[in-house]
Amino acid sequence: MDRYERINALHRILKGARYPVTVPRLQDELGCSRATVYRDLAFLRDALMAPVEGDGEAGFRYAAAESDRFELPGLWLSSEELHALLASQQLLRRTGGGGVLSTMLAPLQQRIEGLLAAQAGSGRWPVERVRVIPHRGRRLDEASFRSVASAVLERRQLAFEYRARSTDETTRRRVSPQRITHYRDNWYLDAWDHDREALRSFAVDRISQARTQDEVARDVEEDVLDQHLASSYGIFSGEPKGWATIVFSPKVARWVADEHWHSRQQGRFLADGRYELKLPYSVPRELLMDVLHYGADAEIIEPPMLREQAKSLLSLALSQYDR
Repeated sequence: MDRYERINALHRILKGARYPVTVPRLQDELGCSRATVYRDLAFLRDALMAPVEGDGEAGFRYAAAESDRFELPGLWLSSEELHALLASQQLLRRTGGGGVLSTMLAPLQQRIEGLLAAQAGSGRWPVERVRVIPHRGRRLDEASFRSVASAVLERRQLAFEYRARSTDETTRRRVSPQRITHYRDNWYLDAWDHDREALRSFAVDRISQARTQDEVARDVEEDVLDQHLASSYGIFSGEPKGWATIVFSPKVARWVADEHWHSRQQGRFLADGRYELKLPYSVPRELLMDVLHYGADAEIIEPPMLREQAKSLLSLALSQYDR
């Protein structure tokens, strides 16, 4: 048995026992050493708060008054929970250096490390064994980020200069912040743009000279935000303008079949082993970048305009090597 199976089996044995169960019997039923039995019993009692009572001579069982009430919690963190704890742990470590924030967050840091240690089943979480690697994160101005975050939480309007990535044009914006989003290792502000009378998403790293205003922010209902900002592919989604159909080669088909591109995506394997993926999109830029990431293993079938845009980008890329 692996440790997960042993803990479950140990729980079932103790919960069903009317009398204390001896350590030799536990060794036999769990197929492990005496030391392992004691370690697992300690884990049940100390980490999972099981009502274990007894000693090595007379045996062990659950306390009669609590046995019926106790149920084994989920033993292992899910991948999302583990990632969240690890990311939090590493972010907290970055605040070190004796500052006010690191002092205030020290109890939280200790609690997270305790949860991670329980996950590892040891006295210390071997953080060097698991890594959370940032990928293509962009540098942002911390002062602007604080202003953006404060405006979101305090429900105040926000004024700032915004330099568009595509044109490098700088414009002055006045918005009602709705929420701040962490997406692909970067921060984005979802907001109601008062000059354009529409919802917009802004990359926080392109925001400068941000100032919180005295005016109260206009609130947009959550379902309206989701309909506009999450109904199409990517961070700058907007209302869907169409559906894209992409076909992936058999080489990458099973990889793509396991990927989550959009909540409304539709996928199926074709008879020849290829994989067909359909999803709604509005702004094609991000979708094109992600499809072209697969190179010759991906082909946009529909719509024709999106297909032509992909062909143009590929031709431009190829021209760089014809010089």
